[in-house]
Amino acid sequence: MLVLGIETSCDETAAAVVRSDGLVLSDVVHSQVSLHAPYGGVVPELASRDHLRNAAPVVQAALDRAGVGLDAVGGVAVTCRPGLSGALLVGVQLARGIAWSRGLPLVGVDHLLGHLAAPFLRWDDAPPLADPLPFVALLVSGGHTALYRVDALEAAQVHELGATRDDAAGEAFDKVAKLLGLGYPGGPIVDRLAREGDPAVVPLTRPMRARDSLELSFSGLKTQVARWIEADGLPGDDRRLRDLCAAFQGRVIDALLAKLLEAVRREGVRTVLIAGGVAANRELRARAAAACERRGLRLIVPAPRACTDNGAMIAYAGSLRLVAGEDDGAAVAVNPRTCLERRTRKGGGRR
Repeated sequence: MLVLGIETSCDETAAAVVRSDGLVLSDVVHSQVSLHAPYGGVVPELASRDHLRNAAPVVQAALDRAGVGLDAVGGVAVTCRPGLSGALLVGVQLARGIAWSRGLPLVGVDHLLGHLAAPFLRWDDAPPLADPLPFVALLVSGGHTALYRVDALEAAQVHELGATRDDAAGEAFDKVAKLLGLGYPGGPIVDRLAREGDPAVVPLTRPMRARDSLELSFSGLKTQVARWIEADGLPGDDRRLRDLCAAFQGRVIDALLAKLLEAVRREGVRTVLIAGGVAANRELRARAAAACERRGLRLIVPAPRACTDNGAMIAYAGSLRLVAGEDDGAAVAVNPRTCLERRTRKGGGRR
């Protein structure tokens, strides 16, 4: 089955045509980075308006690049949660219209489940991913940071083990980059500068060190950077800036890997998956690979282009339901919250 996937949960308008075995025929992403950069973050109303302008052309481009028309598509999958309500509504309404006009089945997809499905995507003649289930997943992005045990790629079989109490890791990257005047989005910029820095120069402490908890926190680390800037001023030379970026990034990755490896130990599984936008981070990928190799674990990380928001992951996640004969039809509705299990309570205080 060929599936058309549509993604508009935040600040990227994306569409893709994917075969139900994970082969990507096309994957088109229109980025809104330049639109939101002057504000240092995503402005929901601007995001929705830009989706309205670009969603239909992006879908048409995905069909054109795949070399197919809607008559070849067997079903439509669309992100319906979590995300910005106005942005989600644009994609859902477009998907409804396409499905209704062509008599196609339509399924709504949880954006987080899409990220967990991203490693199953393949391009060209790459072989299908050997069955990794069950696995422990670290889903780490600008809006979400959580650890899950995944027994199947369906919501009822994804169980939260721990999550951030406050900022997501990618959000912390963006906020620190803003403090340093580096621009938006901050993650790729901090990662690039950190390559040439010495993380030992700036004494930042690793957050949430308690081994008995799989919860995470990044707001305190962000505050440490802010206080360092207050005391020493903005880094006036490239070396100090690079050292600060290296220290901050190193501590974020210290926390992520410590909790991930502890979760793997507790669950007794041998496969680890890292997904989401921050999974494209060079240092995270390298250190995770080394840590898993030392422990004899199998590490799965999507191709960098599949880490950030895209329509291909939504198409593949939706294909699992479409092939099974499911059809949400007009019942697809937007929701700003994920349908995946949530156990971690936001905010400080004892648990």
